Amino acid sequence: MSATRNIVLLSGNQAITGSSQGIVIAVGALAAATLAPDRALATVPTTVMIIGMALTAGPAAIILHRLGRTRGLMLGVVIAMVGGLVAALSLVLGSFVVLAFGYGLIGAAAAFGQQTRFAAADSVPPDMKARAVSWVMFGGVLAGFLGPRLASMTAEAVPGASYAGSFLSLAALGIVALALLSFTQLPKGERRPEKGTDGRPTAQLLRDPDIFVPMVTAMASYVLMTFVMVAAPLAMVYLCGHTTADAANSIQWHVVAMFAPSFVTGAIINRIGTHLTIGIGLVLILAAAATSLHGITTLHFDIALILLGLGWNFGFIGSTVMLSKGYRPEEGARVQALNEQFVFGTMAIASIGAGVLLNILGWGAINMMVVPIAGAALALLIWADFRGRRVRQAAMPSD
Repeated sequence: MSATRNIVLLSGNQAITGSSQGIVIAVGALAAATLAPDRALATVPTTVMIIGMALTAGPAAIILHRLGRTRGLMLGVVIAMVGGLVAALSLVLGSFVVLAFGYGLIGAAAAFGQQTRFAAADSVPPDMKARAVSWVMFGGVLAGFLGPRLASMTAEAVPGASYAGSFLSLAALGIVALALLSFTQLPKGERRPEKGTDGRPTAQLLRDPDIFVPMVTAMASYVLMTFVMVAAPLAMVYLCGHTTADAANSIQWHVVAMFAPSFVTGAIINRIGTHLTIGIGLVLILAAAATSLHGITTLHFDIALILLGLGWNFGFIGSTVMLSKGYRPEEGARVQALNEQFVFGTMAIASIGAGVLLNILGWGAINMMVVPIAGAALALLIWADFRGRRVRQAAMPSD
């Protein structure tokens, strides 16, 4: 019963923390543009947020294991609340630097929020891991709608400081998240292991296919999704002549496609396994690139971004479940920290570089770059699957 309660509460927490990110995405650049000394610098605070997330990803995993999952996630929520208050204050003061600092705190908080999926996986029996991760990620569906809507509703709530109300609503959401987390029963903090009892050396862990393969497929899924998603609205408006409303509509359906399948992803993983689920995700990402290369109408963008969201869902959730089964309990903190650093470090590079490469190379080249990366990850996955089958067959007793 406690396992089910944890999953439900963590899914709610994911919805709240995801809504906070949705608020920043919805009004972040607009708020920055009101304070930036030059409009060209309007994306700098968002870049600071991404860098803050990337730099905090590894340490956040360690902190959650040291403090305990509940207290660690609560710490992340508090950091997000402080970040929201700082961002709101910056708009009252008219300070671009303070706004960037607030965004950095929000990015750091997001790194803690990403640990929710591992908190769910590690708090349930092995046969429930896939369902736990997928249900937690399902909370992102609500976030995709609640965050942008809340941002627009509260944008003018503070007289004379546009968008300050949006960031105050982010801080208010934190109160709800803290209440939800207070009812969870998650693993407590780990004691520092005695020498010789902390599992395999890091170098050995990274040579284990059950560790490095899901890390690579998670990186590929997240990097490609981010790379194309960031470039898509820019390509729609500035290169293909579509409206801002068209771009917003495409991104909204993309976000829905990212999280809505989580309702069934866990059941799919239990039925067909992690390798095939991840493989389907990578193929869907390739299909998204092919769709984008086929045409530039709004329908092409809509279909491509929906396929991209579906591919990310299968690839990232499948990789998370696969990784969660590959390490021993005493290795969890190190493995999760390495995974988060790799995944969100490369995601930050993709996010920052997407706009630059779009301007230099164009929309077609952006999608062509998807093919070798997704193809290489798919080939590695196939190799790991065949290797695992051979190992299992060799371990079976002969008649």
